[in-house]
Amino acid sequence: MPVVGIPRALLFYHYYPLWRDFLEGLGCQVVESGPTSRRILQQGLAAAVDETCLPVKIFYGHVWELKDRVDYLFLPRLVSVQKGAYICPKFLGLPDMVRHSLPQLPPLIAPTINMNRRGRGLLAAVAETAALLKADPWQTWAAFMRAWRRWRRWQDLQRRGLFPLEAQELLDGKGGGGEKRAGGRLRVGVLGHPYNIYDGYVNMGLLRRLDEMGVEVWTPEMLPSHTIASHARRLPKELFWTLGRSVLGAASHFLTDPGIDGIIHLISFGCGPDSLVGELVERRAQRGRGFPFLLLTLDEHSGEAGLTTRLEAFVDTLEWRQEE
Repeated sequence: MPVVGIPRALLFYHYYPLWRDFLEGLGCQVVESGPTSRRILQQGLAAAVDETCLPVKIFYGHVWELKDRVDYLFLPRLVSVQKGAYICPKFLGLPDMVRHSLPQLPPLIAPTINMNRRGRGLLAAVAETAALLKADPWQTWAAFMRAWRRWRRWQDLQRRGLFPLEAQELLDGKGGGGEKRAGGRLRVGVLGHPYNIYDGYVNMGLLRRLDEMGVEVWTPEMLPSHTIASHARRLPKELFWTLGRSVLGAASHFLTDPGIDGIIHLISFGCGPDSLVGELVERRAQRGRGFPFLLLTLDEHSGEAGLTTRLEAFVDTLEWRQEE
C-alpha cells in the first residue's frame, strides 16, 4: 500500500477531503502533516527565497515535515479550478518550486488541473493520478465519485456554520451534531484565503480570540457560492483570480448584510493579488458613513501582542457603535 503525503497548507483547507478520499479509494494510505508550528515555519523559511509569501514558505515547511515519511507527495499543479478564472501563479509552479528547493524528495504526484484548457480539466487530472499509481480505471472513477460526493457534503457543513476541520471531524464521525456555535453579541465577517483564516499558527489564533471576545465569526466558506458569484460580478470588470473573486464577493455581501457588525480582512505580505483585492475591499468599506474594517497583514514577523491590541480595539469600536 503506497503511502501518500498531503501537506497541511495552502488549499488543504479547501480540497483536503476530496484529495484524501480519492487517494484512499485507490488503495493508498494518506498521511497529512501536523498543524503549523514554529519548527515547520523555520524549515520553510530556510528553503524558500525571501520574496516568497508566507503561505508558500509554510507550505515548504509542511513538505519538509512529510518527505521522509511517505512514498509519494501529492502536490497538484493548480492552473485553473473555475472556467474564466485562474489560481495564483505560484500555485501553478509549486511542484517545480518545491522539487528544486528541497533535497531528497520522494516522487511527486502532480496532476495538472486547468479548467480553461480542453483535455486538461479535472477528469484528465484524475486519469493522470490513476496512471501514476497504476490503478484500475473503473476503480478510479468509482473512487473519485465517492470522494466528490463526500467533498460536497463537507462544503454543505461549512455553509451550516462549521469551520473546515470541524466539518471534517463531523464527516468522519468524530464530531457533534453539526450545528453552528452559539451566536455572540457581535457578528464579524472574516475575509481572506482559507489558509490564512483557518491556520491558527499563521493568524495567531484569530478565530479563537474572537470567540473568547464573544464575537460570532462568518467566513466566505459559510456563504452559498451563488451569493459570492453574484456579488463578485458587480465590478466593472470581473477578477480573474478565483480566490480573489471569493474574497471580494463575500466582502460585498458582508457590507450589505445588516446583521454583520464589521469586517476583518487577512492578507499575506508580498501577495500581489491580496494587495489589490484588499484595496478594493477597504475602499468599499469606507464609502458613505464608513463600515468598521480592520486589515491585518500577516508575515513571519507578526507579533501576537500587536494583534491582540488591534483586535481588542476593533471589538471595542463595534460595541460602542451598538450602544449609539
